[in-house]
Amino acid sequence: MNSWIEGADSRETHFPIQNLPFGAAKLPDGSIACVSAIGSFVVSLTALEAAKLLDTGSDGDLFNQDNLNNFMARGSNIWRSVRNQLVDLLELNGKPDLKNSSRLQVKVLFLQSDVEMKLPFTVAEFTDFYAGKQHAQNVGAMFRGVSDLPANWLHIPIGYNGRASTVVVSGTDIRRPNGQLKPLGADQPVFGPSNKMDVELELGAVVGTGNKMGTPITIAEADEMIFGYVLINDWSSRDIQAWEYQPLGPFQGKAFGTSIGAWIVTKDALEPFRTQLPPRDLPNLPYLEETKPGLYDINLKVDLTPKNASKPTTICQTNYNRMYYSLAQQLTHHAIGGCQMNTGDLLGSGTISGTKPSEFGSLLELSWNGERQIECTGGEARTFIEDYDRLTMTGWAQGEGYIIGFGECTGCILPAIKM
Repeated sequence: MNSWIEGADSRETHFPIQNLPFGAAKLPDGSIACVSAIGSFVVSLTALEAAKLLDTGSDGDLFNQDNLNNFMARGSNIWRSVRNQLVDLLELNGKPDLKNSSRLQVKVLFLQSDVEMKLPFTVAEFTDFYAGKQHAQNVGAMFRGVSDLPANWLHIPIGYNGRASTVVVSGTDIRRPNGQLKPLGADQPVFGPSNKMDVELELGAVVGTGNKMGTPITIAEADEMIFGYVLINDWSSRDIQAWEYQPLGPFQGKAFGTSIGAWIVTKDALEPFRTQLPPRDLPNLPYLEETKPGLYDINLKVDLTPKNASKPTTICQTNYNRMYYSLAQQLTHHAIGGCQMNTGDLLGSGTISGTKPSEFGSLLELSWNGERQIECTGGEARTFIEDYDRLTMTGWAQGEGYIIGFGECTGCILPAIKM
């Protein structure tokens, strides 16, 4: 497919017509609109709906909202219909209504540089998983001296309930947390700022339609419930986490901030990039057996930019296909006991790490818990994140002559509040 939008057919753009992700943006006039992206432009779905160029099957204004939740709740038939209508309006040889109307274009098309991206959906709940085998083995080797996995790990996508209240959109600064820390060799904990601030490279599933309480779901139903995928940086305080996590897992070490990308990439855009799970060490229980390939071939990269650096240093390059469990499996397991999943629930994949050190998706692994320094452009070095460092994630699936991109997920660490 080709588009009449300038720059949309570039091999470098994250947002060709084959993508058309969904988000929310503050427009130059101060209004907030539901939007899509193509080339270097955002497309106001709110304006297209008002102009009767999108049939949403709704009596009300589905996109006259400041987030996508109402749209997400309508289900996969409406998601696909709207995306197909967008393709028809933006394709070179598609419907001419927008292409031939400069009057409409000024209401619908805005340069991405002229808008402020907002949180694309209201996050109902946030659940983070621990589904990367290499990451789990690395953590075991560091903290238990062996890379053996916990006894349940090869049977269960392990997760914990995080905080929806501190999920923020890319570009939001994150404050270094204070908390209880137990220095090496000390008998008692102390209180103060975290000294081991970390990044966690993850992919997130955004739940569109839910299930009723008490009603488990199948893998196929879980896949149908997922509206799309976002980049996630689940910021982590490793020293706070190390002191608190037994016996109930992470708490304050994770609750202070989670950044997500501004763009939700749809399953339809990613469909050509589905790929199989890696071979099972042990057979899955039947309810976790996939009906179709559940992972995606998505390249992922993390850049670190120290405060005074002129350019970033790439510290990690990996791929979502390294995961042991898919997000559809994670969603299925989440609901299998009868847990009600709702529109706007966010599920994090867990840290994505490959087998090579350059593929490790956290500074905890890259520095081996502070034992190794990571050299940065300009002569600086890091073991963990320092104040005013910026971490930026990008992700893309590589097609023939185009890419399906997620844009960026970026955030800067601010100093802790003195207490």
